[in-house]
Amino acid sequence: MTRPDVSALVEGVRARHRASVSQAITLVESSKPEHRREARILLAGLEAGPDQPDAVRVGISGVPGVGKSTFIEALGSQLTAAGHRVGVLAVDPSSTRTGGSVLGDKTRMSRLAADPSAYIRPSPTAGTLGGVARATSQAMLVLEAAAYDVVLVETVGVGQSEVTVAGMVDTFVFLALARTGDQLQGIKKGILEIADVIAVNKADGDRLAEARSAARELAGALRLVHGRGPLSGDAVWTPPVVTCSGLTGDGVEGVWHQVLAHRAALGAEGLAAKRADQRLEFTWALVRDELEQRLRRSPGVAAIRAEVREAVRSGELAPTAAADRILEAFDR
Repeated sequence: MTRPDVSALVEGVRARHRASVSQAITLVESSKPEHRREARILLAGLEAGPDQPDAVRVGISGVPGVGKSTFIEALGSQLTAAGHRVGVLAVDPSSTRTGGSVLGDKTRMSRLAADPSAYIRPSPTAGTLGGVARATSQAMLVLEAAAYDVVLVETVGVGQSEVTVAGMVDTFVFLALARTGDQLQGIKKGILEIADVIAVNKADGDRLAEARSAARELAGALRLVHGRGPLSGDAVWTPPVVTCSGLTGDGVEGVWHQVLAHRAALGAEGLAAKRADQRLEFTWALVRDELEQRLRRSPGVAAIRAEVREAVRSGELAPTAAADRILEAFDR
């Protein structure tokens, strides 16, 4: 990545130039120390500009094969047709060895990618949840500064990243399938505890009756884990279960109406409190991510890394003792 002109990037993002938005997100995703410093200047400049209305932040997850990309394309197309500007951040799994990721969402959402009112950005996780929190949270700020009033964050749907993303959005939508035992797996993984809206996807053709049956079963399962806390005042939000088809578009508008209903249930006070908690958690995520980067760059750690690695692999050094040595080297 070439050295960016940060002030020009700020102006370009606020002017809604797609190239500037892409360059700004690339900058905030970078793990290079010099890029991180410039990213902080960039974000400060974007925050110092004219106030933008709060975007609607929605996390979307589901088991592999549930049709997340098809659903997001259908939802995004309906929203842009209604006059919204939609940004999509697709959190892709990254190799812990090379940092590479598949990044295929632009090909899976080709119609939405060509929409001038939409912007799709595959966002690699960089192998760490801290990477998800830092890169995705800052990318959301860039999109909001570029006047995207709806930001959809798609997760890989394979575990803890769902919880991480749920902690940085206003509403978390979980997509389920009929005949896959999602309702039971959801309870086991705690997904039903963090989901604000549940939608049984692929409710079309011969699968419509099965989808409706699965929705009823999920609604019953939700009653078992109902303990939702108050959102605003004495109001309590019970996650609705609806059916939809990303392929045909049927029911997709209904999912969006439930997202808006959840936002209304939060109320201005509840939403402000949620955003405040997110900023605090984001602060600590940045601290954790920066500490990990400093650990990786530490000359003291680098000096003993190979020795400790061989000692642990051979069994001569216990992992607990190895961890203590690494931390001691880092402290020095």
